[in-house]
Amino acid sequence: MSEDLKILVVDDEEIIVNIFKEYLESNNNYTVLTARDGLDALEIIKKEEINCCFTDISMPRMDGVELTERIQAYDNTIPVVVMTGFPSMDSAINTLKNGVVDFLTKPIKMDQIPLAIERVMRGRSLFVDNILLKEEAKRNERLLKINQELKQKIKEVETMNLILQQLDQVTTSKDLFNILVDLSGEVTTCDEAHFCISGQGLTAPLVIASFFRDKDRTVVDVECIEEGIIRKVAYEGIPLLKRENDSSHSIMAIPLKIRSRVFGILISLIRDASHHFSEKELYFSNFLAEKASFLIENLALYENIYENLFSTLYAFVETIEARDPYTKQHSARVTSYAVLIAKDIGCSQDDISVLNVSGNLHDIGKIGIPDNILLKPGRLTEGEYEVIKRHPIIGSNIIGHFNMWTDEQKIIKYHHERWDGRGYPDRLKGEEIPFLSRIMSVADVYDALTSDRSYRNRMEEDVAVRIIMENAGGQFDSEITDVFLELHEQGKIKS
Repeated sequence: MSEDLKILVVDDEEIIVNIFKEYLESNNNYTVLTARDGLDALEIIKKEEINCCFTDISMPRMDGVELTERIQAYDNTIPVVVMTGFPSMDSAINTLKNGVVDFLTKPIKMDQIPLAIERVMRGRSLFVDNILLKEEAKRNERLLKINQELKQKIKEVETMNLILQQLDQVTTSKDLFNILVDLSGEVTTCDEAHFCISGQGLTAPLVIASFFRDKDRTVVDVECIEEGIIRKVAYEGIPLLKRENDSSHSIMAIPLKIRSRVFGILISLIRDASHHFSEKELYFSNFLAEKASFLIENLALYENIYENLFSTLYAFVETIEARDPYTKQHSARVTSYAVLIAKDIGCSQDDISVLNVSGNLHDIGKIGIPDNILLKPGRLTEGEYEVIKRHPIIGSNIIGHFNMWTDEQKIIKYHHERWDGRGYPDRLKGEEIPFLSRIMSVADVYDALTSDRSYRNRMEEDVAVRIIMENAGGQFDSEITDVFLELHEQGKIKS
């Protein structure tokens, strides 16, 4: 072998180690290190990178057998060749068990040494390659396991994100119940899911929303939900997972709570008796129920505040209409006309909701107009007209104090602006005027023309429609006027 190797020779006879060193270093590209016993040899091995070790068996302090064991424990890739003058079957077996790869019998023929080195180094190379392959296989196995665990964690995070994203889109309690059961179908393998309420004076569970994986199924069989399970979960307030092998289906029931009180049950079913819900699905369902419970508590609070606030504001509108019997229900009619126009144009549901609020409250600012001006039977003076023109600003300011109806505030403020820029309060022109305000303007004027007023009687239908038509492009947006006229011709808008 031509490669550079470090050979360690361990023997308590100085003459033997000197012969080894002289022979191997003079005839081969070897570096020979020597030790007089096992303890000295171990110190050298810890400091030097040894490729092969020749050792005697009988030595003081630490013999060759123990040295071999210690070398194997420290680095099992170092091949050990034993030199002995008293070979026997028992000693050969014992040393082979401890990692010895070859024997040399004393007296040693020096020409055997290079052959022994070549032989053991070839074996070492195969041994090291095998170790590396095993280590590579173990690494690959670990990487595969880590990758599988990572994929599972990513899937769990994605499932939780899906739940949070879907719930974040909820705006009403009704939407929440539908999304709740649909999400249950996405995060579990259920065949169907139902949200129901129990107790509260009900003789049987009441299903509020349902999901069916089989789209042809739409009828809820309440009996299959097992009323006893619903009542048990409602009473105990803890999730339940039923998946006995003798059951015809697997059931999972999760309570939804507000302030620790159960108000509903999310129940999911698998109808295939060979398949059951897993603990992971129970975890996801419980996570979904907890987030939904928190959300519905906030929604209930918001909806209650919203309804109370709207009722209060609309009471102001009714107060105004009570002051002026000629305009009774004016706001409701304007809202209905505006919504019809908006739907026909293709406005979004959000726009429709905005119109519903702003339409009913568009004249709320008139609460700040004195009765002697608001109810004046004759023509207004220029000064009185300027006072009347303040009502959109007053109404906008009233709505603005609540910090929740920004769009509605703008519509109320600008519903008396004109397409030609001659309106009030800011003399906006054309598309500067919010689109929904332009819709409100047409609806407002039409109802004003076709209603009795303190200063005039209602106009005939054809006269009112002609006035709307003649003012297209001047007072009104022509696009909106065209839609109004078409709806009127179809009989959908009529005073």
